Amino acid sequence: MNYHDYFGHAPRPIGVCIVGTGGFGRSFMAQSRHIALLDLRIAVDVDSATAAAAMKSAGFEAVAECRSKEEAQRAWENGQYIAAGDVAHVVDLPFDVLVEATGHAEAGARHAELAISAGKHVALVSKEVDSVIGPGLAQMASQRGTVVTPVDGDQPSLLIGLVTWAEVLGFEIVCAGKSSEYDFVFDPLTGTLTSNGVVVDAPGFADHLELGQRDVNEIVAARSRSAAALPQRAVPDLCELAVVSHSIDLAPDCPGLHCPIARISEVPTFFSTQTDGGLLEGERRMDVFHCLRLPGEVSFAGGVFVVVRCRDAASWSLLAEKGHVLSRSGATAMVYLPRHLLGLEAATSVLDAGLRLRSSGSRHPQPRFDIAAIAEVDLGTGKILAATGHHHAIEQVSAVLLPAGPLAAEQPAPFYLVANRRLIRPVKAGDPIRLADVELDASLLLSLRQQQDARFFGHIHDKK
Repeated sequence: MNYHDYFGHAPRPIGVCIVGTGGFGRSFMAQSRHIALLDLRIAVDVDSATAAAAMKSAGFEAVAECRSKEEAQRAWENGQYIAAGDVAHVVDLPFDVLVEATGHAEAGARHAELAISAGKHVALVSKEVDSVIGPGLAQMASQRGTVVTPVDGDQPSLLIGLVTWAEVLGFEIVCAGKSSEYDFVFDPLTGTLTSNGVVVDAPGFADHLELGQRDVNEIVAARSRSAAALPQRAVPDLCELAVVSHSIDLAPDCPGLHCPIARISEVPTFFSTQTDGGLLEGERRMDVFHCLRLPGEVSFAGGVFVVVRCRDAASWSLLAEKGHVLSRSGATAMVYLPRHLLGLEAATSVLDAGLRLRSSGSRHPQPRFDIAAIAEVDLGTGKILAATGHHHAIEQVSAVLLPAGPLAAEQPAPFYLVANRRLIRPVKAGDPIRLADVELDASLLLSLRQQQDARFFGHIHDKK
């Protein structure tokens, strides 16, 4: 596709407001200065000073800190860049697309609703919001003639693009997914594994470095044991696959995913069906792998992949000779994009929404899977389920993917609906956190989820 032609009809640059100026938001701001089709003049964060500092660090000048609608309107009329601490202060300014990148589910829900009500498109970077109410927000926007879209630069949008590309070309999808954010780098000289800056001893890992002809279940288990000191399940990975499932009919092979530690060359072998020597019980699955490599070897860079069936042996033999990655049996092959460039490439989705009224996801997303919270230890009444850190994880709480359904008091609650809430009932280790277990007074996220349930499941369940 020629992108100049695809976006070439633009009568003017698309006006953008970025909400959340952390890593993703700042990288988007910095790149926007070099994109002729974007006009980013507004940034919002927890306060105007934070937003202003981020804009200035990304190269913006003449930044006005605005603490009211009136101040924002004057700054706009004066041609200044605007840094604000509340979306409500800027949402009525004449921009086209609000990019929600806070990563905070409750705040993000408010920002998205404000933007849709004001007739803006929403680029929903915050997977935490999307995982709970994405399909409902998309339908709400559609009724107003606007678009809610995931964004290129994050794995959900890139994976949706890769899977639909494969489907249009007639490939048979066996599995699709992504690598985890951080590689597992094994150093044979020291016998250590490094991931996300953490170095651990990995006794015996060298004995499991090569797959060879070993059974996949046996080597996956052996690597997992040797790497036990490193986390091997990350809530954001499951969250992103839940978002993907809104747009594509894929399912996890098991609720917690397989998440093998795998070399790039092994991915189509591991993510084949069991009849083809792989891990999967069926086809059209979605999963995650931890990219295993040696120091100096190329990374998967948090990229995305599809594993497809090799239906014509001659064609795939030719492709194997050209370096494409086939499974050990030759029954499947992997096609992949070894990148996700965060805000540096998000503009393609923003432009698609602003210029062509198109989402990078499905035209009609629907809830297929929820990410549910599981207590890893006994949790007592009064505990705050604080979502902290870069991954917005909850201490002593893991996650699984479960078929989506309407909220009910005694059913597992979506992970990011209970995040940052207080337990009002104890939860035993191994049990899901249910809706009635948490205090959810004054939750806009809950209200919007109930509206989504009414749209897709026909009725709303009250908490009690």
